[in-house]
Amino acid sequence: MGNKLICMPKKGSRDIGSKSKRSGRLSQRKMAMEEELLHRQALSMAIQQHQLSQRFEGSMSRRIGSTSSRRRTMSDTFSNGKQDQDFMENIKTKKFVLIHGEGFGAWCWYKSISLLEEVGLFATALDLTGSGIDHTDPNSVSTLAEYSKPLIDYLRKLPEDEKVILVGHSCGGATVSYALESCPEKISKAVYLSATMVADGQRPFDVFTGELASAEIFMQESQYLKYGNGKDKSPTSLMLDKQQIKGLYFNQSPSKDVALAMVSIRPIPLGPIMEKLSLSQEKYGSVPRYYIQTLEDHTLSPDIQEKLVRDNPPQGVFKIKGSDHCPFFSKPQSLHKILLEIAQTP
Repeated sequence: MGNKLICMPKKGSRDIGSKSKRSGRLSQRKMAMEEELLHRQALSMAIQQHQLSQRFEGSMSRRIGSTSSRRRTMSDTFSNGKQDQDFMENIKTKKFVLIHGEGFGAWCWYKSISLLEEVGLFATALDLTGSGIDHTDPNSVSTLAEYSKPLIDYLRKLPEDEKVILVGHSCGGATVSYALESCPEKISKAVYLSATMVADGQRPFDVFTGELASAEIFMQESQYLKYGNGKDKSPTSLMLDKQQIKGLYFNQSPSKDVALAMVSIRPIPLGPIMEKLSLSQEKYGSVPRYYIQTLEDHTLSPDIQEKLVRDNPPQGVFKIKGSDHCPFFSKPQSLHKILLEIAQTP
């Protein structure tokens, strides 16, 4: 009898421990299921975008997604036809071309495209060579000219009297600068979004050297380098692991957008970001430039962004509080408002 009394609490304690373990397993299983659901949703979105993009010759354009929430100031702007007309008359260039950063593709702009089109503007996003759904192997893209070719081709096919507002994110800033030097007559304004706005003779990679050490050391030691031409040759691309990508790029972004990025990001061609830009005052310097800073950025720190602005002063500087490196995900409305303000600037 005594033994039974002693054994009963032990059995109860085992039950409590067992329940706790089961609860922990269930919690882990639930988290895994939720993460799997997010990835499935993201993959579905990526497939949908791929199907849409095929109708636009490899570029993600027109309406990729929609959002029902807009700042009241935006909806008030279009409360009647007169305000609508006045607003549009203040914008001479009504076409935006959106250029993604390293590893990204046109897919990352889906919120911005929708918001711009809701106010009557036209927006298109392009996949640079080896990015997004472009089938080129990123390891084969060795020059900035090759990487930027889809944008240059697009600009040169525009009607003679047509210009665009060009927006570049992150290392896409180098492509914007290259386009300013190549086709300044086709660009009314250039916007650098937490981007590598380098000066003449600089490499896009130089922007990151303060945090990554020198390019030479990085090229020797980085475990994320890919060698498309063999280990005995120079590295051809870079691919960070998922945890690093999340920490660097998406510390403020919604989980669904992060999941979309995880199934869409591709290796980063190294050649284009290691190339020195040749920029002239006559071409590159003839187009007004604007810089948008992101103040919670773990990829391109606010200090580095400030240095870029000091070393190569643009016509205007804007700041987005609470944004990580990807404001088109983390602060789409704030980014949208700034783009409209830049578009209305004389």
